[in-house]
Order: sequence, then C-alpha cells, then structure tokens
Amino acid sequence: MATIDLTACRMRDALRARNLSAVEAAGACLEAIDRLNPGIRAFLSTDAQGARRRAEEIDKRLDAGEDVGLLAGVPVAVKDNMCTDDGQPTSCASRILENWRAPYNAHVVERLLEEGAVIVGKTNMDEFAMGSSTENSGFEATRNPWDLDRVPGGSSGGSAAAVSARMVPMALGSDTGGSIRQPAALCGVVGLKPTYGRVSRYGLVAFASSLDQIGPFGRTVEDAALLLQATAGHDPRDSTSVPEADQPVPDYLAALDEPVAPLRIGVPKEFFGEGLDAEVEKIVRDALAVYAGLGAELVNIDLPHSTDYAIATYYIVATSEASSNLARYDGVHYGHRSSDHADMIDMYMRSREEGFGDEVKRRIMLGTYALSAGYYDAYYKKALQVRRLIRQDFDRAFEKVDCIMGPTSPTAAFRQGEKTDDPLTMYLSDVYTASCNLAAIAGVSIPCGFTEAGLPVGLQILSGVFTEERLLRIARMYERETDWPSRAPPVCGEAP
Repeated sequence: MATIDLTACRMRDALRARNLSAVEAAGACLEAIDRLNPGIRAFLSTDAQGARRRAEEIDKRLDAGEDVGLLAGVPVAVKDNMCTDDGQPTSCASRILENWRAPYNAHVVERLLEEGAVIVGKTNMDEFAMGSSTENSGFEATRNPWDLDRVPGGSSGGSAAAVSARMVPMALGSDTGGSIRQPAALCGVVGLKPTYGRVSRYGLVAFASSLDQIGPFGRTVEDAALLLQATAGHDPRDSTSVPEADQPVPDYLAALDEPVAPLRIGVPKEFFGEGLDAEVEKIVRDALAVYAGLGAELVNIDLPHSTDYAIATYYIVATSEASSNLARYDGVHYGHRSSDHADMIDMYMRSREEGFGDEVKRRIMLGTYALSAGYYDAYYKKALQVRRLIRQDFDRAFEKVDCIMGPTSPTAAFRQGEKTDDPLTMYLSDVYTASCNLAAIAGVSIPCGFTEAGLPVGLQILSGVFTEERLLRIARMYERETDWPSRAPPVCGEAP
C-alpha cells in the first residue's frame, strides 16, 4: 500500500514501529501535493523545506526512543485562517491579508507541534470563512476531487479536498455554520464540529466569535478522533475555552469500537422536507436502516425552529458579528493599504474596497444594517431570542434520544459557478448544519454512499454538548459496516 493511502492512525502506527520514516511520510504527501494541487487547488501555500526539516527532527527523536506525541510525525494541513509563525502567510484567502505573516501560533498549531505533527501547508477557503463552496476565495476556487467540475463545499473546502485526494491524511478546518461538515459530506471524508469551547479559538482569525469552532477532517472516524484528541482541551488565552476541571477531555480513541447500546436515534421530519434531493434522501435513509439493523431505535422527533428559522437566525447573528470583527481591517493596523488615496477616510474606504471580496462586503453590510440604530431590536435581538428557542429544541430532543441524524447537505456537490450569482440559494446549502452552531452542540458528518454520478453523500449526526466521545462511537458503528473510507476519488488513480 502506498504511503498516501494510509489512514492517519495507520501511518502513525507505522511511524512508531519504524516501518515508515517521518521524512518518507512528509515526502509522499509533498509529492502528492505537487502532482495533484495544480488541478484541485486545495493549498494556498506549502512549506516543503520546513516540513522536511521537522520530519528529520521527529525521526531522530523516534530513533532515540523518545515519545514524540500522539501524532508521531503524521503530516497535517491547516486551514488558512489559523495563525502559524513559520513564515507562511495567514491570509484567510483574502487580498486584504495577502502578505500578512502571523507573529505567533494558534493554540491548535501549538498542540499539533507538541504532539509531533508535521505541518505541510495552509489550505484554501472561502474568504474569511464566508461561503459554502470555496469559490469565494480571493485567490482561486478549489475543486472537488470526485469531479473537478464541482465544488468541494465550504468554507473549509481546501482542507476537505486535501484529505479526500490523499494529499494529507488529516487536516484542520473551522466551522461557523457547517463549514467542516458540509465540505466533508461533499468530498466523502469525516468532518467533526466539536462543542463550542472544546477546542481553543486562540489564533483563529474571527468570523463570528460566538459560532466559530475548530475541528478535524480525516478519512475515518478514528482519524478524526485522533486529531480531536491532539487539539482539545482548555486554553486560558481563550475566555470561551471550557476548563478541564469542568469538562475533562476523554480518551476519544479508547472506547471507539464499543457500540452505543441501546441507541435511540432522533429523526427530525424537518430534515426530510422540501428542498432535499431525492437521491440524497434515499442514501441517508438507507444509512438509518443500517443503524436499525444494528439494533438502534429510530424515533421521530420535531425540531420546529431548527429548519424553518435557523438560516435566517444564523445569517443575522453571523453577519452582525462579522461586521464587528472585520472592522479592524482598515488599512492602518495591518493588512492591505491602498496606495491611491486623498486622506485618511479615503484610504480606509479604498483599502477595504480593494481588499475585500464581494461576499465579505455583502455580509459586512448586512451585519452593519442589523446592528444599526432602529433595527437592532427588530433583527439582532430577535435573532438571539430565536437562537435560544433553537437550543431548547435540541435540549428537549436529547432528553428522548442519544443523537439526531439526517442529511448533512440537501444535495451532493454542485457544479462550479452554479450558485455564485444566487447568494440565497447558496446560503441554503447550510440549512441542516447551521442550527448545530447556534445551539453550540457537537456534530459530525460521515460518508454514507454515492449518487449515480459517483458523488459522495454525507450523514450528519448531532449530539449534546461535550458528548464527542459518544458521538464518535455512534459514527464508528456505521463506518464498520461499510467500505466508504477505502474508496478513493478518481484523481488518486493518477498516482504511480
């Protein structure tokens, strides 16, 4: 088996057993990136020299019998909205930060390095994580490895595509309204959004601070559990990071293969209504039947506010927070500064006009409007009240069931350019995922089949706050019954 075909956990085991060197693993991934990235465009930058140097250090420590951490030399990619002090840009795929180098590492990057990871590069994304297709990047659109004419999803499409195409065995993304789970579904990989506060946001460039959460991509549930284990935990620099005295980090890998029994699965009727592609619905219902065959009880539940109002609520809360967070990009403090300006106000306006893309400008204007005098109570305050109702929907549901299942996305991957001129249609791509962020609960998307066109479909599983251990075990129950993780996209057939 080629090195790039190894899952992250199998690669780690081979590295620890010294059947594979970290230099070989990094080299295989860098070769795959050189070969495949020109077509897929998953990476905005790579650090080949730094990765090889880091891999050599890991090999020396492993040869000396040292414990180098959970990841033991496994290559990892990082979404380009997470700060790294290695000289690579942290651009958020935006022209306004095109040449900005962070002077420090994000907390998750520190954890990756502590656990022996080899960071090979920064992945493409929708600008400032605003989008559902990774077509809103300020530099280039990422392609789906299963069909290069289609989108990988967004905003973490670069990370999802990199894992799907075997360029790296795992990657980090961020999820504000579905930006890990939706691209995971469209690219046929596993993507996990942890409970808000489980993983530190220190060093994550903010989009919507009350919604953003960092999480892992992997080819298997086990890989996602490994990367979550390496990054979860308290960070005193993030005031929203939950102390481990209150919520200790479990050993996500220890009981992964132990099924949850008895298992009660909530199936919301709202997740199977108008707008859901018929082929996607059949594949998801077939996945639910697999769980029923394993002894799970399927329970019909209602989430009355989560589908009807989640998108509207999300786009008021998220854009309001974005308008505040992005005010700092003014051409004065850091980032792009217009060279053609008459005075300070003109420089401020021109810098933002030149630096931000259309979708970012749209969301800043929407958020500014929602927060403006005379409209705050009608929009933002009302959205916060509905957000509370959405959380209560989930709280009531989890009193009856262990988890909730349904489709991750209403469709499989759509064609490049198909929705770029219709923002409202694009926003509906997150109709099943946004409520998870509003309620601050945990969610995962796992591959559950393919359409007749050969496009992946994702099954979304949601569970209560700080229940990632159980969530991963539930996801693993299904994964053991299928061969989806072993299937590679067509581009991987080009490998020598």
